[in-house]
Amino acid sequence: LFYLCFSNIISSNAERLDGRHREEKNCSLVQIKDDINRKGARGEGTDILELINNLDADSLREVRQTLEELRAVAKKVYSTIQKIKKEGKMSECLLKALLNCKTFEELEHVSAPYKTGSKGTKAQRAKQLGLEGAARTLLENPGGLSLLSYVRPNVKGTAFDIETGVQHILADMIAKDKDTLDFIRKLCQNRYICIQSSLAKVSSKKVNEKDVDKFQLYQNFSCNIRNIQHHQILAINRGENLKILTVKVNISDGVKNEFCRWCIQNRWRPRGFARPELMKILYNSLDDSFKRLIYPLLCREFRAKLTSDAEKESVMMFGRNLRQLLLTSPVPGRTLMGVDPGYKHGCKLAIISPTSQILHTDVVYLHCGQGFREAEKIKRLLLNFNCSTVVIGNGTACRETEAYFADLIMKNYFAPLDVVYCIVSEAGASIYSVSPEANKEMPGLDPNLRSAVSIARRVQDPLAELVKIEPKHIGVGMYQHDVSQTLLKATLDSVVEECVSFVGVDINICSEVLLRHIAGLNANRAKNIIEWREKNGPFVNREQLKKVKGLGPKSFQQCAGFIRINQDYVRTFCSQQTETSGHIQGVAVTSSAGVEVTNEKQGKKKSKTAVNVVLMPNPLDQTCIHPESYDIAMRFLSFIGGTLCEIGKPEMQQKINSFLEKEGIEKIAERLRTTVHTLQVIIDGLNQPESFDFRTDFDKPDFKRSIVCLEDLQVGTVLTGKVENATLFGIFVDIGVGRSGLIPIRNVTEAKLSKTKKRRSLGLGPGERVEVQVLNIDIPRSRITLDLLRVL
Repeated sequence: LFYLCFSNIISSNAERLDGRHREEKNCSLVQIKDDINRKGARGEGTDILELINNLDADSLREVRQTLEELRAVAKKVYSTIQKIKKEGKMSECLLKALLNCKTFEELEHVSAPYKTGSKGTKAQRAKQLGLEGAARTLLENPGGLSLLSYVRPNVKGTAFDIETGVQHILADMIAKDKDTLDFIRKLCQNRYICIQSSLAKVSSKKVNEKDVDKFQLYQNFSCNIRNIQHHQILAINRGENLKILTVKVNISDGVKNEFCRWCIQNRWRPRGFARPELMKILYNSLDDSFKRLIYPLLCREFRAKLTSDAEKESVMMFGRNLRQLLLTSPVPGRTLMGVDPGYKHGCKLAIISPTSQILHTDVVYLHCGQGFREAEKIKRLLLNFNCSTVVIGNGTACRETEAYFADLIMKNYFAPLDVVYCIVSEAGASIYSVSPEANKEMPGLDPNLRSAVSIARRVQDPLAELVKIEPKHIGVGMYQHDVSQTLLKATLDSVVEECVSFVGVDINICSEVLLRHIAGLNANRAKNIIEWREKNGPFVNREQLKKVKGLGPKSFQQCAGFIRINQDYVRTFCSQQTETSGHIQGVAVTSSAGVEVTNEKQGKKKSKTAVNVVLMPNPLDQTCIHPESYDIAMRFLSFIGGTLCEIGKPEMQQKINSFLEKEGIEKIAERLRTTVHTLQVIIDGLNQPESFDFRTDFDKPDFKRSIVCLEDLQVGTVLTGKVENATLFGIFVDIGVGRSGLIPIRNVTEAKLSKTKKRRSLGLGPGERVEVQVLNIDIPRSRITLDLLRVL
């Protein structure tokens, strides 16, 4: 199952690639497996990228989802077979039909008559009357069939009832035949099949009129199932669930006629001459099988496939948006004032230090006629804490609060400070503020003030703050309540883990919540790491992770490469430790991973114990290089004549570049008995400066000093904005007027996207800066239609 879905995913992803990468993805799994085994036999290490054939994270998620779906169907088929066998109803024909099921819909279709409590189908009741033999004789030897011979004098029934029973048995045989179903499915692929929705007759009586208006586009809707958009399917499904819409799949009569003609001429053609009355029974059987059994099955399959594809695309969109939001560039080194806007209960303020410590919290009433008096308080706070950046949440009263600060900034009210502000999404802040994590992190602080702290921290370090909130509450994507919640949660949790792992965490200062999302760790292991750190002091090197309870070799292998140890912090700790190490008796440092202590009372017996000893830091622990590759990294350093002290410095980059130009990366990798991918990671780790964060290359928040109103816009105006959310039908862009504008998806073309950015799809993500042109302004409905000019 795994190899089947893996090869399918590789083939589908190969279409997105070009050149050498396409050839790599198209290579067979057998070749990959053989290559891995061959390298293992030679004693060479196998890089994880090689094991997964260089697939990216989204592709691996698709592999996992497909595998889980296949396993679920196989498991259900197995349990159904066992259940039917236990009841003594299994036949060779039924077993074959069950084993041929590829989807839950097919399985339901085949197994429905055998469910406990079922009255049985018309075909089953006819078989109980002994008519199955007549049905088979009609196909295999129609000349020798006499229906009147099946009329029993003691049983109520006529010749017409016998014909009807045979018809039902034949209809059931046709509907469950694999070749027949394969033909009708293939036929439907090349014919016009449409999905239609209309207003339900009882909707106006039971449903709110406003809800009915929301589905105005779908009250008389028809579209080819091959052309329908994913968001349209989700909208139709929602309308149907709310009893507002009636939905049906329409298969043309031409499909039915061609299907019946094929059955008569090929698959279900009698083996001999059949009298007209018998052919009439066969024709009626085909008609009955199509209308009563095959057509409903096809409708269920089409709806299920459309819904499944739409849900998957919606969840993938969620994942892309979430990744883009989590990887927003941090704004370190600033003191920030977070503002959670409000009317009656005031605007909550929180000032945080450059290290995210809470310096001050307060409440000001800006929209109750006290704006001028409160301005003095705000100015005093900004001056006292030397804070020149204000972060405003985009919730209730956001527009009024933004106008208030913009007016004061334009009047140069906060001089000598050059104050700027930005708007940030406060989605999930209220939920987080009353969570156990928030209560543990900020005990005794009012939940409303916690929201202001969270808003400020979202700009300072978006990743560290947003991981505290359940991903589905962050507010990116669409139709989140209409998709599979299991699939949504698994995908979003996987994206969070991917982002946290690739950015890396400083294990000596990061929170327990952040640690949970590192690959290989979970809530218990993260808790144990924090407890070990609090008891024994900071981690000096990665090897000490092996001492943490519950963190075995496999967990260490997974998480070690994503954990960073700041060398400046460690040097300070080690220098303090060295001063006190002379007071410790009988201690011998054997390695960075363990300490052997000789106890005089126990003679020469040695045992591991947790004592404070001098442990040497390893500069490689601050890089993305995995401990398994340290030996290769040291040999590479000896090749180029570099030292660990030069990591991240210009001298190191110069030595590496000159050596690569001279030898070539493929030849060096061969000399080091490793792969090019592993060597590239090592080179990147040695080149990157201390505290390197690849998010600094991404888009930062837009800091502003003035405000623009919706009424100020004109058609044709060119503006710059920031993507706020991406959906399957368009991109919402914040252009600074209080309402997001919409770029219809048809206006997002490949030619308008940046050539320097490697993209998996044409989708834009939250945080990206774009240049747009105003196409239409609908002031009464507060709607702005935009055209994408280019991605900045």
